[in-house]
Amino acid sequence: MDQMMAYCGIMCDECPAYKATVDNNDELRKKTAGQWSKMFNADIRTEHINCLGCRSGLRFAHCGVCEIRACNLEKQLGHCGDCGSFSCGKENFILENVKGARERLEAARGK
Repeated sequence: MDQMMAYCGIMCDECPAYKATVDNNDELRKKTAGQWSKMFNADIRTEHINCLGCRSGLRFAHCGVCEIRACNLEKQLGHCGDCGSFSCGKENFILENVKGARERLEAARGK
């Protein structure tokens, strides 16, 4: 399995938070914080945009409360595609809003 694929099927290395962190790009952090604040109706600040992927030690603040990540860790799974309950509904927002996430999870089943 690609280590840059998050538990939910997002490709971490394609995420703006990851890119902003790797490139130390404060403008991208600011832009991403603004977009995500509107999208999630949350107070996401520029300093929150630091992430090297949900499997790393440096994660976006939401990863600490992400039920998808927590479920995979609890079940000791590599990703949602490995779960017998896939698609249980926890990952619906991602599957409906992140292009390719469902396909990646389905392709990675059992790998």
